[in-house]
Amino acid sequence: MHNFTPLSGLFGSALIGLAAAMLMLLTGRLAGVSGILGGLLQAGPSDRNWRVAFVAGLIAAPLIAALFGAPLPRPAVTSSLAVVAGAGLLVGFGTRIGNGCTSGHGVCGFARLSARSIVATIIFMLTAFATVAIVRHGLGG
Repeated sequence: MHNFTPLSGLFGSALIGLAAAMLMLLTGRLAGVSGILGGLLQAGPSDRNWRVAFVAGLIAAPLIAALFGAPLPRPAVTSSLAVVAGAGLLVGFGTRIGNGCTSGHGVCGFARLSARSIVATIIFMLTAFATVAIVRHGLGG
C-alpha cells in the first residue's frame, strides 16, 4: 500500500464530520453534495446563500490548504473526455435514482442510522469493489 497517511485521513474525516454536523445543526440540511449542488441550480433566493457558501468551501479548501504547504495533486485522467463525461452522467443519474450520493448516504445517512442509507452505502461499496476487480483483473488492466 502506498500513500498510507492515517493521521491526515483521521484529521480530514473529522473535519468532514464536523462540517456535516454543523450544516445539520445550523440549517437542518444534510450534507449531500449532489443534493446541495442540484438544489443550487434551482434554489430560490432564501435557499441559495448557504448552498453557494458550501460549494465555494469545497473549491476553496484545497486551495487554502495549498497556501499552507499541503500538496495540491494533479489529476491523472487517462481516459478520453467522452468516457469521463459518460461516467459523470451515470453518477448523476445514479444519485437521482438513489435519492442521494455517497456523501449524503455514506456520511450523513449512515450517521443517522438510516436503513436506506446503510443499504445504499453497502451497494456503493460493493459496486466499487466489483468495478475495480473487473477493470484491473477482468479486462487485462
